[in-house]
Amino acid sequence: MMGLEMRSLVAALLVLILGHFTSALEVPLDLPQPPTITQQSPKDHIVDPRENIVIYCEAKGKPHPSFSWTKDGTHFDVNEDPSVTMRPNSGTLEVDITRARPENFEGVFQCTARNKYGAAVSNKIVVRQSKSPLWSKDKIKPIVVKEGVSLVLPCQPPAGLPPPIIFWMDNNFQKLPQSKRVSQSLNGDLYFSNVRREDSRSDYICYARFTHTQTIQQKQPITVKVLTMDEINDTMADYYNFTEMVLNEAPVDERKPTFLIPSGHSSSKMVLKGHVLEMECIAEGLPTPEVSWTKVSGDLPGSRTSFLHFNKTLQIVNVSESDAGDYRCSAKNQHGAAHHIISVVVKATPYWISGPPKNLVLAPGENGVLTCRANGIPKPSILWSINGDLIENSPKDISRKVEDDSIIFTQVRVESSAVYQCNISNPYGYLLSNAFVNVLSEPPRVLTPANKVYQVIENRPAFLECSSFGSPIPKIDWFKDRKSGILDGDDYILHDNGTLEIQVAQAQHKGKYTCVANNYLGISENHVYLDIKEPTRILKQPVDKVVQRGGSVLFECIVKHDKDLVTTVTWLKDGEELLDDERFIVEFESLSITDISESDAGSYTCVVNNTLDHDSATAELSVVELTPPPAVVHGRPDPPTDLELTDHKKRSVQLTWIPGEEHNSPIQEFVIQYEDSLHRRGHWHDLARVPGTRTTAHLKLSPYVHYTFRVLARNAVGLSEPSSPSRMYKTDPAAPDQNPKGVHGSGTEHNNLVITWEPLTGLHSNGPGLRYKVSWRHKRPGTDWTTVTVANNSKFTVSGTPTFSPYEIKVQAVNDLGEGPEPAVVIGYSGEDLPTAAPANVQAVVLNSTLVELRWDPVPSHLIRGHIQGYKINYWRKHHKHNSDQMEQRILTFSGNQSRGMLPGLHPFSHYSFEVRVFNKKGDGPASKTQQFKTPEGEPGPPASLLVTNPSLDSLTLEWNPPREHNGHITGYTLRYQPVNNSNELGPEEELALAANETSVTLQNLKYSPRYKFYLNARTSAGAGPAIFEEAVMPDKGEGEEEWQKELVNGSQNIKLKGLKGGHSYRVRVVAKGHHEQPLHSEELFVTVPAVSSRQVDIATQGWFIGLMCAIALLILILLIICFIQRNKGGKYPVKEKEDAHTDPEFQPMKDDDCTFVEYSDNEDHKPLKGSRTPSNGTVKREDSDDSLVDYGEGGDGQFNEDGSFIGQYSGKSSSRDNDEGPESAGAPSPLNAMNSLNSFV
Repeated sequence: MMGLEMRSLVAALLVLILGHFTSALEVPLDLPQPPTITQQSPKDHIVDPRENIVIYCEAKGKPHPSFSWTKDGTHFDVNEDPSVTMRPNSGTLEVDITRARPENFEGVFQCTARNKYGAAVSNKIVVRQSKSPLWSKDKIKPIVVKEGVSLVLPCQPPAGLPPPIIFWMDNNFQKLPQSKRVSQSLNGDLYFSNVRREDSRSDYICYARFTHTQTIQQKQPITVKVLTMDEINDTMADYYNFTEMVLNEAPVDERKPTFLIPSGHSSSKMVLKGHVLEMECIAEGLPTPEVSWTKVSGDLPGSRTSFLHFNKTLQIVNVSESDAGDYRCSAKNQHGAAHHIISVVVKATPYWISGPPKNLVLAPGENGVLTCRANGIPKPSILWSINGDLIENSPKDISRKVEDDSIIFTQVRVESSAVYQCNISNPYGYLLSNAFVNVLSEPPRVLTPANKVYQVIENRPAFLECSSFGSPIPKIDWFKDRKSGILDGDDYILHDNGTLEIQVAQAQHKGKYTCVANNYLGISENHVYLDIKEPTRILKQPVDKVVQRGGSVLFECIVKHDKDLVTTVTWLKDGEELLDDERFIVEFESLSITDISESDAGSYTCVVNNTLDHDSATAELSVVELTPPPAVVHGRPDPPTDLELTDHKKRSVQLTWIPGEEHNSPIQEFVIQYEDSLHRRGHWHDLARVPGTRTTAHLKLSPYVHYTFRVLARNAVGLSEPSSPSRMYKTDPAAPDQNPKGVHGSGTEHNNLVITWEPLTGLHSNGPGLRYKVSWRHKRPGTDWTTVTVANNSKFTVSGTPTFSPYEIKVQAVNDLGEGPEPAVVIGYSGEDLPTAAPANVQAVVLNSTLVELRWDPVPSHLIRGHIQGYKINYWRKHHKHNSDQMEQRILTFSGNQSRGMLPGLHPFSHYSFEVRVFNKKGDGPASKTQQFKTPEGEPGPPASLLVTNPSLDSLTLEWNPPREHNGHITGYTLRYQPVNNSNELGPEEELALAANETSVTLQNLKYSPRYKFYLNARTSAGAGPAIFEEAVMPDKGEGEEEWQKELVNGSQNIKLKGLKGGHSYRVRVVAKGHHEQPLHSEELFVTVPAVSSRQVDIATQGWFIGLMCAIALLILILLIICFIQRNKGGKYPVKEKEDAHTDPEFQPMKDDDCTFVEYSDNEDHKPLKGSRTPSNGTVKREDSDDSLVDYGEGGDGQFNEDGSFIGQYSGKSSSRDNDEGPESAGAPSPLNAMNSLNSFV
């Protein structure tokens, strides 16, 4: 047991020590070497029985190898069968099916390439002929079903090789509509969760497309008739003998879901790693159930998961071991739910862990290791062979030792040259790889062409190749010009394959470089030259233009480029090449467009290209309409007629037409459109535009298109209707003219590379069988391209890549007629992973109390393991003297590869901690060691509060709380205050300095002012902070100082003051007075008595009072009239004298402005009141009386007092006269009594 452990330890040490000898070398073909298989057919080789069978086997070696084949494990003699030939200098077999039956060549073939140094074997190639058998022609009975039941229409296609693609169509070759109610299963059957009347039709047709033979087979149509209960009885007899009945007597009720497939409550499924997992659940029910999916033991892999066929199919691509587990599908409707568990088991065919074993080229006496490391589920077994025979059956070799997945070679000899086969297998597949050991003694030789000139744009990287061969492996050194010293370090990087990299090539790097390869057998050198070129730049870019329709425009594109580089300028419109239109005039540095139309609007891009560099710039063209003259009625033109195709060629055709009526607006252009009935029937696309003066167009066409043309005319009003289509013109297929655009490579996982591209449209496919040849290799000189062919997809995933490594990628379009042009190489990167290192030398430089500059050393790019996105600063305030609460962490992000950054908005006088970490698109790296810094003192915040208390006539007290943010040690406060008069004018400002421990101050002897404004701020050593503002209103002192009212207390400690008026302010003080001492006054107390709402109201404004006054006035008027009549009857004086002495009161004028009597006086109380009358409702209206007491009651001209004193005086005089008249007024109420009663009430 100990011996076994020692042998394993020695093997491991040898692998580590000898690892540098294992790099693969490409042996020049003029040197002896064992065979290497360079091309072979796929393991599963399906051939078309209509074509000759070709089984590839190509190999190289020195001497050139011979080839032999086995079929089904026995020797296959090519010479015995006249229908079989082997290509010259090749092992590729060709079978002429015109002379033999294809099924005779089905079997397992294996090729062996052999020379005197060894033998290499191919994979076991299983040859099978593709099959596309026909469906049975038996007529299918019509199916009659009751509305609402479930239904399955079986497809059951014939077994083909490979299996066919199934789809359902109708008689018109239109796909049958599918939904969450009706869908196709993975086996091709058509499922109805419940049927409806509209499902009745006679052309349910299942089609099978066999991709290998490009044939489509059709099943007999199926007729389905959906009936209601009323219709069933009427049609039962008719369909009894000729239909398949899916009926019962009861009506179909709504029901909860049940699964049609899969059956039962659970099932299982096995899938291989890297393949596509598809699980389906189709349920029936009424109403139609909704299907959903969950993973019982975890989450679904979001980026690799798709829900197909209306959620009935769960698809997971690129399956990994983590996808194993239980999956639940659920079908629900309003009546219930059904569930099914699918247990998924993931297996894996063998796959390489670090790639297949690499060829070894060793000098005699050297050591080396062949490693064949792979994995699988279950774990695969490893079988080593040498020259096609099991290694245990070969002669012993003391220089060779097999250790599980490695063969260790020590002190090899020339006779040790051989080809080793590593076969790794498990029940699900195998990997077979050849790797030779070639023992040579060979002096160095440089394989890179001599005197090669490398041209590089200034400030770009340069790579100078020095591919070499020798055994032992030669050492590579580089020299510049006169071999002043070995180039390594600083500006230069020497790669393991001999390539010299100049990271930033500049003018001083121009010159001659010498590559020297040497081993103990000799030395070889080669010279190359580096030429630095100026970059290509657009000095004057095109600018946006707005042009009226029918006008012209000029775009300029002034370019600067290296004079030795052939540079071209190309113009694009909306990313596409310009149409072949004579209105577009392209010069080297300008583009002009004449007779502009609306279709010319868009973006125009100037693209400058040469062999080393490029640049581009874009401008927008906007086209505005001209206002047509109103006098002429314009209309759209009529469509062109009589389309004719002439001058037929493979890639072009001539189209002519006759224009339609212009309708008073000249035709500006014709738009030629085409329909491709082969790829997109019913879709019309613009092909060309020609001026309105032309009636013919030379059309450039694409291969493998079925063209139909139509023409539209455009004038200032708009486009005409399309013309009638031309006859169809079919172009022959050809190899692709272009490759996919938008090739991009990036990783979705840390160990993969996802290559994507924009697929070619059917128009650009140029022929049948469009597919893509995807190639990639590690961006490292000397690495080989790996190529796969992808069809019907625009994505390919490379697994097992190192994390964030650059790859060269190219995608080439291929169809059945050949390959497209050589594709351009783009650079992509495999998947990112989290950074593994933190920034070093992190430090903080405090700039002021709120700003700190942080500095750090950037993390090396190889430790970032991804595209750097920036750095994140996590920082937090730990504590400070006046606030011990710890703040939450904050994050500040600096984009890009920064090495410093500003941290603003900090709190002064605080302790902070911070960490720095780098992050990429995958996430954050580890944090740096936590660092601390302290901010200096700053200006304090405003005091927390400021209150005015104890205001009196000439003093008040201010109270405040210290600032919430001290920002340092408080050294004191500054109080500023100033009076404010009634006009809001500010008086002189006073300032008072206060100690730090004070929180209140009393201000005495304030000058008289209605208001005061106060400003208080705190100070630290850094300066004064912002102030807090407060305003105080001083007590009202009245018109003048009143005398103090006194109340004797006589020793009591409280007193009740009476007679105070509501709404007034009083000063109250207590005075202690002895016999001989001066009085001692207490502090004055400022008291405001609240205003009490009085229940008494102004009587003069009350309606009842006004009515009463009017009644009294009326009574007085009546009394005065009676008195006047009585005097006239008494004859005391003549009427004439009376009239002369006194003008008739009816004609006494009144003052209009205040409704008062002009000549009324106390001496003329006997005169009646002019115009006084009272309405029947007891109110006084202004339109009835100009001297209404309402006016008097409102105090017009100040003649009435609020207590009605004027009315009382007036009434008193009138009452005295009434008393003199004796019985004349005895029956009327006394006005005097009424007024006295009123006065007493008031």
